[in-house]
Amino acid sequence: MIEVKGLNYKIQQNNILQNINFQASAYELLAIIGPNGAGKSSLLKLISKEISNQIGQVMIHGKELSGYKINELAKFRAVLPQNNSMSVNLRVNDIVMMGRYPHFDRNPSQLDQKIVDVYLEELGLQAYKERLIYTLSGGEQQRVHLARILAQIHNQKNAILLMDEPINGLDLQYQQIILEKARKMANAGMIVICILHDINLAAQYADNILLLEDGKIKKWGPPKEVLSEETIFSIYHTKVRRINDMNLGYPGILPKN
Repeated sequence: MIEVKGLNYKIQQNNILQNINFQASAYELLAIIGPNGAGKSSLLKLISKEISNQIGQVMIHGKELSGYKINELAKFRAVLPQNNSMSVNLRVNDIVMMGRYPHFDRNPSQLDQKIVDVYLEELGLQAYKERLIYTLSGGEQQRVHLARILAQIHNQKNAILLMDEPINGLDLQYQQIILEKARKMANAGMIVICILHDINLAAQYADNILLLEDGKIKKWGPPKEVLSEETIFSIYHTKVRRINDMNLGYPGILPKN
């Protein structure tokens, strides 16, 4: 379980996050949504230990995040950041193997390569195994990095997957591939936290939604409770119509003329 208690974060005199309290459990996909500048990426970076100097607590499986060494955390916590650009044009296989680095000292074992191959196959990347990353399309590159982080937490108990706008700029096919995989990982017992801009995709895939505004939690709970027409208007200043269709299985949000 991830528990965030009384979390506050400042940059100089600017309050980025204020009194954040929530939790996420195994088998859960939590979507973090909110307008630009709401503090979404900062919150994810605090949970992942990329940044610190906060006031309050982040507890991971009953232990304070500050008590984990980075190499210990890396064995069961994987992060897919917004920007996956690389300075070196490496082979796809080598990039996915980076996910296994926390699990060996010098050289990967045959088991590490088998794990890499599992995720190359799952994400339709086996044919690109020897290709250089920058010869692939944006969607293909994003799948490579997803394979990397999934290889990192392969078969790890209490695994945590953190993703910051993983579908930003991707076409519909790749959006569905990545979010379907995230949903399957949550269904298998993982904690998945994902920042999304698309409210409908958050409603479709998430068990719970954390809605941020100006560094504060506006609402937290199941999509049907968080995504009211009134709440969306108050946050995004846009009139919408909510569709409650039993066949759809989640609340659909449409622009209202």
